Amino acid sequence: MDKLSAFQAFVSVVEQDGFAAAARKLGKSRSAVNRMVIELENDLATQLLNRTTRNVSPTANGQAFYDRAKQILSSVADAEESLRSHQEHASGRVKINAPMSFGTLHLSSAIADFMAQHPGLEVELTLNDRIVDIVEEGYDLAVRIAEPDEETTFVDFRLCKVRRLLVASPDYIRTRGKPAHPRELKTHASLNYGAQSTESLWRLEGPEGPLRIRLNPVLCSNNGEVLRDGAVRGLGIAVLPTFIAGPDLQQGRLVSVLDEFSPGPLVLSVIYPPARHLSTKIRLLTDFLAERFGSQPRWDLVT
Repeated sequence: MDKLSAFQAFVSVVEQDGFAAAARKLGKSRSAVNRMVIELENDLATQLLNRTTRNVSPTANGQAFYDRAKQILSSVADAEESLRSHQEHASGRVKINAPMSFGTLHLSSAIADFMAQHPGLEVELTLNDRIVDIVEEGYDLAVRIAEPDEETTFVDFRLCKVRRLLVASPDYIRTRGKPAHPRELKTHASLNYGAQSTESLWRLEGPEGPLRIRLNPVLCSNNGEVLRDGAVRGLGIAVLPTFIAGPDLQQGRLVSVLDEFSPGPLVLSVIYPPARHLSTKIRLLTDFLAERFGSQPRWDLVT
């Protein structure tokens, strides 16, 4: 039995929801694909698929085996790609996870530009603000924005620092006044990243050292663009990264406050499993993102 072909057949059946569609994708007969999967099940002494006259679905063991087989096939594809491309071109499929706001505002255009340079590349980009397990969920890499001292068991390629500022609209400042010290924030309306039920606390660094400021936010959200919109409308003071607030600061829709007191920077990184550094597409994409966002990020040029 050709195990690699059997793995491909099984993975395709799961992804295509049936033998007929899998056979069409692989360019084989339905009976050939069915035979390879049966031989694989016999070799493993485990049923991988539940079969009915209308449906095919993986068993619990089949789902676990699918995840591992998918990783093996991806590693084989990466090795073949490296030999074929001579380290010059990215091709094949890459699955990426990234934060929502950064993804829509900056990463999406970067990925489009990278794909234009490498037409053989296929990308699946998923945007959300939770920390994903890139191995368990099958991602080739993740773009993360985190605290500088956050540890990870994966390869962590740091692209740049992400500045954060306290900002408010000119209308808000005219109406409520501009705070001169962080302790005055208690009397101001604040817009906080997170849930209403969680502790609302800003940690700032200034001439007096670290400060912890408790807040009574009027608006909470797990999305920075929501807080940006609230700040522009004059709802209160927000802590925002410059990759979100930069254009509004440039256009005067927002102004910075308490410039001597900083929330401290975050770090923009590319995270991937150790084996992925052998992949041409991952290396080239990482280099591209480092050139695009490293050193002096373009969003800081507008502040």
